[in-house]
Amino acid sequence: MAGTTVEEHWIRTDRHRTFYLAAGPEDGPLLIFVHGWPELSISWRHQLPVFAGLGFRAVAPDLRGYGRSSVYPRHEDYAQEHVVADMIDLLDGLGADRAVWVGHDWGSPVVWNIAAHHPDRCHAVANLCVPYATLDKGWEHTVALVDRSVYPTDQYPVGQWDYQLFYEESFERASAVFDADAYLTAKALFRKGNPKGLGKPSATAAVRAAGGWFGGADRAPDLPADRDVVTEEDLRCYAEALSRNSFFGPDSYYMNHPANEAYAATAADGGRLSMPVLFLHARYDYTCETINSRLAEPMRELCGDLTEAVLDTGHWMAQERPAEVNAELARWLATKVPSVWPVAASR
Repeated sequence: MAGTTVEEHWIRTDRHRTFYLAAGPEDGPLLIFVHGWPELSISWRHQLPVFAGLGFRAVAPDLRGYGRSSVYPRHEDYAQEHVVADMIDLLDGLGADRAVWVGHDWGSPVVWNIAAHHPDRCHAVANLCVPYATLDKGWEHTVALVDRSVYPTDQYPVGQWDYQLFYEESFERASAVFDADAYLTAKALFRKGNPKGLGKPSATAAVRAAGGWFGGADRAPDLPADRDVVTEEDLRCYAEALSRNSFFGPDSYYMNHPANEAYAATAADGGRLSMPVLFLHARYDYTCETINSRLAEPMRELCGDLTEAVLDTGHWMAQERPAEVNAELARWLATKVPSVWPVAASR
């Protein structure tokens, strides 16, 4: 299909270098896909050619600390304010005033913050798995939303977010285990959702009690690859980038809760969003469990034009169920953001 070749590019400024993938006509309406931990621009490999084929200019950057974008030496370099500034630089470098932004995992707080702090740079925003007014608002706010029917306070004081405290308390240990074998780490992490976990505590709720990730082991276990989520080529690409840069940058995203909370407090209009918003719930994502818990309630209060959909998938939604994700995104764009739908696609 014409226009679906995915090409590599860089945007360079005095403050940062962003690598990004792009597909589709250069004058097409702009969609920017923002990945999370511990991913890359290739996490959107199933979305870029599809939306390019519809006539969009589909772009996916490597966030700072990842892939071929700039890497920094301090935890504070990975605070949300800096990552958002990178994305605004990217938008400027693409010569666009506004875009539709799509995020996942840590990319979701980035997109929520772009919407909250730079609403004039957004046609609309969509996010997968991580709802608004959670991690983008900081630690205390998120822990207050823990489902205590699943995570009793005496057993799980901070619920499913226990693993984030492990970074704060044992950062070097956490990163060293991932860095011991980035290929095994990626292979262990990228797995489809398991319906058997419904209503049960997420494994992320017991990371500190276990002495760290993977039950306190010194490296990730050698599990069979989950081919429903990643190919061998995908795994090698993730592993090469993570081995080259290390997990310091990706893990440092978890080390800035106070700074992120302070940044969120400066959002325009008290953080209320008036542009069209799409949120995709993952039924089998037990860390970001948004269907039966209160985790999505603040989002509903703060978004004036919110569309929600539930997909039967785990956390790596865009890689596990790309056709369903693409269909929901396309439906929402066509019905809720018709002004950005490519003219050529309607002929």
